[in-house]
Amino acid sequence: MIRLAAIAATLGCVVLATPAVSQTAVPPLANPAALTEQAPATFKVQFDTTKGPFVVEVRREWAPNGADRFYNLVKNGFFDDTRFFRVISGFMVQFGIHGNSQIAAQWRTARITDDPVKQSNKRGTITYATSGPHSRTTQVFINFADNTSLDRQGFAPFGQVVSGMSVVDALNAEYGEGAPGGRGPNQMRIQMEGNAYLNAEFPKLDGIRKATLVK
Repeated sequence: MIRLAAIAATLGCVVLATPAVSQTAVPPLANPAALTEQAPATFKVQFDTTKGPFVVEVRREWAPNGADRFYNLVKNGFFDDTRFFRVISGFMVQFGIHGNSQIAAQWRTARITDDPVKQSNKRGTITYATSGPHSRTTQVFINFADNTSLDRQGFAPFGQVVSGMSVVDALNAEYGEGAPGGRGPNQMRIQMEGNAYLNAEFPKLDGIRKATLVK
């Protein structure tokens, strides 16, 4: 068989190399289905915030599905440059919507199965926000008080603040409950517009500069 190069030479043509197909890497946070690593039995996370640092200790035995999701989120930088968008004095502080709306969109339906409630929602515990059965994604809250009434509603704590609770207490609560029930941020707009919306309309919100696993 006559080779292509020989034919080209005979015809006076130049054979061009086939261009390589670009293999653009997908950022880990853009693919929730890939972030399913099992968490250690216990681990700590330091949150460096605009009010100072605090540390959360997670115990997988309390809520394994929740702990695994939280571990993967922290390990891949999900909480970095995010805001405490719902701070209600005497109740809780909520966070966990990514500041980039494109990333937030990927996680909005990345639900995990509910865990049985093994621990009570006491002061300093951290728990996922939900909108019904098996609806947990990335939003979590820290209890300011003993909110034990949440236990029978299916809110399963997966860890607790072990240092810096005074920092959590000091987070700016001036905006209070979110819209439309309150004057705080509208969660759907956070999802759609990210930090640009929060920076423009709620500039005094405290936020997380970086969340890291403590070695």
